Amino acid sequence: MELREQALKVLCEPDPAAKAAAARALHLAPPPLDTRRVLLPPAPLPGRPLRPRLVPPQQVATRSPFTRAGRAALLHAVTHIEFNAINLALDALWRFPGLPEAYYRDWLQVAGEEALHFTLLSEHLQSLDCRYGDHDAHDGLWAMTERTAGDVTARMALVPRTLEARGLDATPPMQAKLARAGDTRAVEILDTILRDEIGHVAIGNRWYAWLCARDGLDPVAHYAVLTARHGAPRLRAPFNTAARRAAGFSDAEIAALTSLPPLSNTP
Repeated sequence: MELREQALKVLCEPDPAAKAAAARALHLAPPPLDTRRVLLPPAPLPGRPLRPRLVPPQQVATRSPFTRAGRAALLHAVTHIEFNAINLALDALWRFPGLPEAYYRDWLQVAGEEALHFTLLSEHLQSLDCRYGDHDAHDGLWAMTERTAGDVTARMALVPRTLEARGLDATPPMQAKLARAGDTRAVEILDTILRDEIGHVAIGNRWYAWLCARDGLDPVAHYAVLTARHGAPRLRAPFNTAARRAAGFSDAEIAALTSLPPLSNTP
């Protein structure tokens, strides 16, 4: 099978460890690429295990890193994000035909790195007597992937550079709490994730800008259109402006973000 067909096969894999291993193997030894072929999924996507149970976001319990059980629940939530991130990278890779070869190579890299993140977190969870699937989770990241399935420009705007970019903001405060809780291994893993996620958001920014230029769209104005059209969440401070600049957000975008009021429950 060529690369995009193989990515779809990996996306359909329900076992998380097998999916992560296959995504990393595909990144390390990719087959030939057919950019033009229109593919159809053989089954509902993505392949996922029976657990974790998926619930509305407000039903996911609050997690504190200052107990062993709370830390395991917090890191389980991050592990679930990374599992979904494998899926969305594979989906971006197979779903949209007719783009430059570099687009597919970029998302293959993202899939491989997200698979590594998932594996690192899964291994660390086991040291806390926890397995992926032991806690409830929500499906917000994949839900937006589904909403943007018919529009690659919306996908680039609202998944990597909106929802995933929130990880750039959330990771340093989480690391600070985990450091105070004495979990140095979790802090190290999140260092790796933050470094790679800057690159992943940059990929989303790069291809969003390319698509807007191709179609004669103003990136800032069109972003507002897409957020309204697809019901994207309204972002709130605090923002990791240094990481966002490193990921390619423009001065105008940073200014628009930093003018927003903070969340009332920000710690």
